[in-house]
Amino acid sequence: MHLDQVDLDSTYRVCTVNAPKGAPQIKGQLEDIGFLPGEQVTLLRKGLLKKGPYLVRVGASTFALRQSEARMIEVESVVNV
Repeated sequence: MHLDQVDLDSTYRVCTVNAPKGAPQIKGQLEDIGFLPGEQVTLLRKGLLKKGPYLVRVGASTFALRQSEARMIEVESVVNV
């Protein structure tokens, strides 16, 4: 699933970042701010009409992402034991 589809306040793990073919630099930008495979991420808030911006915590940092950016980040659920 993608980051724009996850539940609020649940923990997920980044699997991969998929940038569009016409803008491969976006993948590098997202990875530079911490969206790396294996990193834990939590969706804190969704914007108006749940279409963004998205307030996201990755590691110890918090960022706002556009819906298009959140769709590029593939995540998997982390089971809390």
